[in-house]
Amino acid sequence: MQKESSPLVAADIITELKRQFAFLSGGRGQDGSPIIIFPEFPSFCEIQDQEFRNVLTYLTSIPSLSAAGVGFIVVIDRRRDRWTCLKGTLLRISGWFPANLRLVLVLRPSAILQRTLSEVFFKLHRDDFKVPVMMLSSLADLHSYIERSQLTQELGGSQYYCHETWISHRTDLESFAALVKRMAERLQVFGRELAETELPSNLLTASNLLTAQTSRKDRFKEEMAGALSQGRKLLEHIREPVRRDPDSSLNPDQLENLATVHRLLSQLNESSTAFDEFWIQHQNKLDLCFKLCQFEHNFQQLQTELEQTTPTMNAFSDVGISPAQTEHLLQELTNHEKKACVMLDRVRSVIAEGQSLIDSSQNVDDSVAVKCSELQRVRENLTQRLKDKRTMLTQAMELYKRLEMVCKWCDDGIYMLASQPLDKCQSQEGAESALSELECYLETANEKQQWEISTVWLEYENILNNELREKVKCAFEKKASLQEMFERRRVSLKKLAAKQTRPIQPVAPRPESLSSPGIYLSIYLSVNSDQVDGSSRNPSVSEEEETLAVLRRHVMNELLETERAYVEELMCVLQGYAAEIDNPSMTPLIPAALQNKKDVLFGNMQEIYNFHKRIFLKELETYTDCPELVGRCFLDWMGELQIYEKYCHNKPRSESLWRQCSDCAFFQECQKKLEHKLGLDSYLLKPVQRITKYQLLLKEMIKYSKGCEGSVELQAALSSILGILKAVNDSMHLIAITGYEGNLGFLGRLLMQGSFSVWAEHKRGHVKVMELARFKPMQRHLFLHEKGLLFCKRREESGEGYEKAPSYSFKQELSMAAIGITEHAKGDSKKFEIWSRSRDEVYTVQVSTTEVKTIWVTEIQKLLTGQLEACRGMDLVLRWFVNTVGQKIISVTVLCPYWDMACLLSSPVISNVKACDIVYCTMLETRTDV
Repeated sequence: MQKESSPLVAADIITELKRQFAFLSGGRGQDGSPIIIFPEFPSFCEIQDQEFRNVLTYLTSIPSLSAAGVGFIVVIDRRRDRWTCLKGTLLRISGWFPANLRLVLVLRPSAILQRTLSEVFFKLHRDDFKVPVMMLSSLADLHSYIERSQLTQELGGSQYYCHETWISHRTDLESFAALVKRMAERLQVFGRELAETELPSNLLTASNLLTAQTSRKDRFKEEMAGALSQGRKLLEHIREPVRRDPDSSLNPDQLENLATVHRLLSQLNESSTAFDEFWIQHQNKLDLCFKLCQFEHNFQQLQTELEQTTPTMNAFSDVGISPAQTEHLLQELTNHEKKACVMLDRVRSVIAEGQSLIDSSQNVDDSVAVKCSELQRVRENLTQRLKDKRTMLTQAMELYKRLEMVCKWCDDGIYMLASQPLDKCQSQEGAESALSELECYLETANEKQQWEISTVWLEYENILNNELREKVKCAFEKKASLQEMFERRRVSLKKLAAKQTRPIQPVAPRPESLSSPGIYLSIYLSVNSDQVDGSSRNPSVSEEEETLAVLRRHVMNELLETERAYVEELMCVLQGYAAEIDNPSMTPLIPAALQNKKDVLFGNMQEIYNFHKRIFLKELETYTDCPELVGRCFLDWMGELQIYEKYCHNKPRSESLWRQCSDCAFFQECQKKLEHKLGLDSYLLKPVQRITKYQLLLKEMIKYSKGCEGSVELQAALSSILGILKAVNDSMHLIAITGYEGNLGFLGRLLMQGSFSVWAEHKRGHVKVMELARFKPMQRHLFLHEKGLLFCKRREESGEGYEKAPSYSFKQELSMAAIGITEHAKGDSKKFEIWSRSRDEVYTVQVSTTEVKTIWVTEIQKLLTGQLEACRGMDLVLRWFVNTVGQKIISVTVLCPYWDMACLLSSPVISNVKACDIVYCTMLETRTDV
């Protein structure tokens, strides 16, 4: 039995209800009594008592209390049944009915025998039935008790009844009622939790709490919206008969169901409205708590960052000891100002946030206002300090530039004195010309260098440190010394212009100085009054050294200026072209051939730019005052300069892609934005030009640094740069080889290459066969590797740029482990022979000069000597192996790169072992000490 606290619902007895041995049709008697119908059910006697009681208990619980209080009318249809079954039904009903039973109407069996029996036995047993029972003979008798509109069609009525629909409505209604009840209980619990929530003081906790409770609220609202939707659908289902037939009406049970759903929906809406009002208040409280925590967090974070800014600001107290350092400090200050601007914007934002909290709520304590005032004070202080630091560094930079102008004027003056062709001053006309040039230069000093040292002390008093004071003194001393040299030269030239004297003998310039492009340098004896009078004087060594120092600075300045320009050009290309490829607004202008090909077009230019911008340029600038030591910088970063090999390898692919897309609107638009006169292809060539430029500048620096500290490093740097250029050149030739089916990497390092005339002889039996006539050699390009020699045919390609580079068709390969060399071929000192060990094949190679022949022969002999030493080491290993293991060699593993199978089998140790005893031999391409 079900407990009273848990009333039956349709879902609990769904199986019993579906049997339909009794149902509540929704009809009413004349006095409003609910009607329960027991339809024809032959197996009624088989129904268990518990099933019978569950169904009747449930059916009698459905009508309203007022309708149930009037009492139920039970209609039993047994027209096709027997008296015994009818009697059993009446006994069951009279024996147990869970509600007020007002009347039982029985449609007796219609068969003649059963009809007679029912009349007789009903009269005999009337008293056994404890409920009022009316035995009816026909439907007409039934209609006299109950109106036809309240009876189903099976009982001659007009009421439409579908048992499956009735069960569906009951289960949906009870499910919806249970859902509304659960929603109300959960809302009550959730509301109590929200009301009892303790507000946190930590930002993360407040954020998590706000997020969690908002998420829970949103889920509740979603569930409530789902419940409301479910209720509205249930209303539509209940009204379905009226919707199908507007002339029909709902029966009383359906009307009660409709009222129940309306009541539940109203309860849900009221609960939702009440919760929304409560949530708004709670959310305002949470928002205020979160904003206070956020303000406190931002304040603490800003306070920490401002404290960390103090050491950085102190670093700008120094104005630098060189222009490069001062410029670097200015750049660092600019970067710091950008970061500080972001920080100051955040300070303003936090102050505005705090003020907003103060204005919007009366529950905010005074600490927010105090912290806002503190942030405002720090903001103004930091702004002023940044302004002061920039003023100091700007003044220092201005001073350095003015000192640089003085030093440059002095250096140019020394350069002018050193480059004056004094041999021409032997004539009066030449002396007058030199004097005029000198006086014109002195006039530039009057125009540009009207600047006294006392003015410097006064104007730059705030920034002058010991280093700056010393630089100012040196600059003005240098200026005074140069002016003294000018005065001596001027006096001498005046005397030469006044009268003719014997010729003045010049000191011959060093040969290398004459070959310097764009510079005509000669160091002469200083012309003074003693020379004019006929006396001689030794060359001024200090003047020559100072002149060379000026020339070194000129080369260094060119190196730095071109490096900065190079970095700027790379940045323009990367920002103006490469970055625009990823710009969505430019996508329509990009041709299909360029899609996803950025790496092909630009190669590793980004990597080159990062290296020069972040490392190499800054390293070069540290050698501004000691240019003769700049070779060390190249040696320190020579490994990173290898990245140019990768760029040059990709250049042919880049050139090919550029030719396909050069006329597209994308490149034209980018060039227009950058205002470049030259196209992108000119800038893609910059890295190749730059790595070539380094060796020219290093050669210039070496000319003027002989005997100086750092000259050895300069020469080593030049050799390394030339090595990179050679490696790039060699690799560019290697990638142009076509038709070679093997892996060029297995041949080892490329040592030499060149184009030569080659004659080939092949010995077949006892007859030598020439491939071509002896006087018509083959033109072959030879590639000498550590392990092999390749013969290729050079093919010139038509086109432009890299497409004009030759390609090489592979023709022949000789293993270095199986060849020999004859240094002197008969008939020509520029020929040598390469032959197989059996001399079946002989290749005669003719080079252009005997020097080239010597280089090639020496390199090949070096390789062959290395192989011989390796084979000797192999004999020792094999001899030990044979003596230790025995005559039968199970496995031989070759560990030296110079050994091959032919070399192995030609070993005197292996020759003593039967061929059938060598079961397995493994060749390893690995260098291992034996």
